[in-house]
Amino acid sequence: MKKIISVLIFTVVAISSNAQVMLDDFGRIVLNTYLPDNIAIPSEANTLLITKLNQITSNNGMGGSAINPRFIITASVNIGTKDIIAGPPQMIAQNMDVTFFVADALTNTVFSNTSLSLKGIGTNENKAFIEAFKTINPKNKELKSFLNEGKNKIINYYNTQCEFIIRDALSLSKKGEYDAAIHKLVVVPDVCENCHRKSMDTMQYIYQQKIDKECLLIMRNAQTTWMANQNSTGAAKVAEIINTISPFSTCEPDAGNLMRQVQSKLAAEEKAQWELQIQEHRDAVKLKEEALRIDEEDRKRQVALQKDAQKQQYSLQKDAQKQQYSLQIYAQKQQYSLQKDAQKQQYSLQKVEQEVGGFRGVVNSLVKLKMSFWRAGSQQYLNSQQIDYSKVKLN
Repeated sequence: MKKIISVLIFTVVAISSNAQVMLDDFGRIVLNTYLPDNIAIPSEANTLLITKLNQITSNNGMGGSAINPRFIITASVNIGTKDIIAGPPQMIAQNMDVTFFVADALTNTVFSNTSLSLKGIGTNENKAFIEAFKTINPKNKELKSFLNEGKNKIINYYNTQCEFIIRDALSLSKKGEYDAAIHKLVVVPDVCENCHRKSMDTMQYIYQQKIDKECLLIMRNAQTTWMANQNSTGAAKVAEIINTISPFSTCEPDAGNLMRQVQSKLAAEEKAQWELQIQEHRDAVKLKEEALRIDEEDRKRQVALQKDAQKQQYSLQKDAQKQQYSLQIYAQKQQYSLQKDAQKQQYSLQKVEQEVGGFRGVVNSLVKLKMSFWRAGSQQYLNSQQIDYSKVKLN
């Protein structure tokens, strides 16, 4: 039941903020950091390079834990020269090229890449690598450009594949694979505006199918449980089963009917205990009603804000028109005055020219409820959607 209440609380917040909470969980492109196991660098230097990759994505708004693990940032290291510098102490100097990749781990598609030439000097190979990696600046302009190129190509992927993504999701939902269908839609980032909007609409439709089918199965289980044991023990089991029903499912009223049937069968001394057991469900329904009320208030508030914005825009336009008209009148007056002055000046110059035999002067003048709870309820499915990054091959 705590899960249901958490779901509804989130829904209230999500509705009142026009689902902007989706941005934090799914609405951005996130790159998962990965380094292949066969990369030939010592473990300490490996850890530093991973840290640098994390810093690169974080500094460019593409870091964090993603629900969609397919897009990755990775790197390969190519040693150019390795020199031994006589000591004491003896030092190792290494010149290397580090190539960074933004890629799709599912399709082995490289979206963008760039290379940095580094040099590291240390008393051993590990320290030489570490000193070289320390020079990687996460805010490097080349790295930023490289990430932007990868991001734009990922966005282009979703924009060009949008209809196929939605079609695949609907096909999965027809086979009853609702979590897989929702997962396919929910990972579309909101930076792909049109595809994201279509995906969210389709997702809500599929999610409703999911909770409605689950509700029918839960109700069948609850009714069978009650028919087999019509006493306080059976009532307790029925209450526990019914409390797993989403209050947003269309068969939720059937749960209320079954609870009333159970209550009418219980002896008076058992009814108080039953009331406590079904109170959780009632609380969930109240939260649902509150969510719908807030949604309606928010809709009215949005309409009022739009009207106020339109009035304000109209007022600003009128003021701008008045100001423009005043400026035009002022400009006309100024132009007329300048013309008169120019005429007077010209007349004076002509007169002077005539008087002194040819002197002439020249004067010239002139800038913009429902997904997080699916994620919480489908964590087992999400945990199964792990990508085997070891199969990634970058050319």
